[in-house]
Amino acid sequence: MKISICGKGGSGKSVFTALMAMALKERGYRVLVVDSDESNYGLFRLLGFPHPPVPFMEMVGGKRSIKERMPIKASTQATESKGEILPHDGLGIDDIPHQYRLENDHLFLVSIGKISQSLEGCACPMGVLTREFLKKLRLLPNEAVLVDMEAGVEHFGRGVETSIDGVVVVVEPSMESLELAVRVKTLAQEAGVKKAWVVLNKIPSDDLALTMKEELRGKGIELTGQIHYDPEIFKACLKGRKLEGGIAAKDVSAIIDLLMVA
Repeated sequence: MKISICGKGGSGKSVFTALMAMALKERGYRVLVVDSDESNYGLFRLLGFPHPPVPFMEMVGGKRSIKERMPIKASTQATESKGEILPHDGLGIDDIPHQYRLENDHLFLVSIGKISQSLEGCACPMGVLTREFLKKLRLLPNEAVLVDMEAGVEHFGRGVETSIDGVVVVVEPSMESLELAVRVKTLAQEAGVKKAWVVLNKIPSDDLALTMKEELRGKGIELTGQIHYDPEIFKACLKGRKLEGGIAAKDVSAIIDLLMVA
């Protein structure tokens, strides 16, 4: 299965991705986490890696090389590039060269690329590479891919979700986040994504969870699960440490149970 994690900036996408990845690994999956957020550098720390991997886009010649093979007409319909960026179909997790992936006991991390310089241009080449990588990636029955997306919905415009099996929308307690969940559900359907789930995050009380659930239901969205506010998560993020089991980890495990049967 290939699942993308979406949401408003600051909603907790990376934390959810890391907790879900570790929970799936504990269930016997080989889990590949794809860092597709070209701005945020911290996902590797949440997973317990000492440093980030070499950007995956360097394997194919870097941003300029990808840009040269991008569609001439940049639009939502331009889903095919002038030339293939990745040379072969049927790419597996073990086919990714070691320098471009980190590994720790069946947990793998790939980082597509980051914006590192002022005036270097847009992140569209990273989106094109992510889309083709996910399209060509072939998984075994005991493997899962989690894609930590950039904030917002631009990745839908780039067609990244066309090779995704499901989308998880992480929603924090704010009207902007609730409204974005509605938009993501619509865009996921338009992209042909089979399933979309909505989870609440950083919830301090059951009363607030009920209020948010009612707001979502009024917008035509049913809630999948919720993650309670966990002070240990905030401490780990502040210190740049690996996330450990706690209240939030238990909530994510319960959400996975629901995703597996949905």
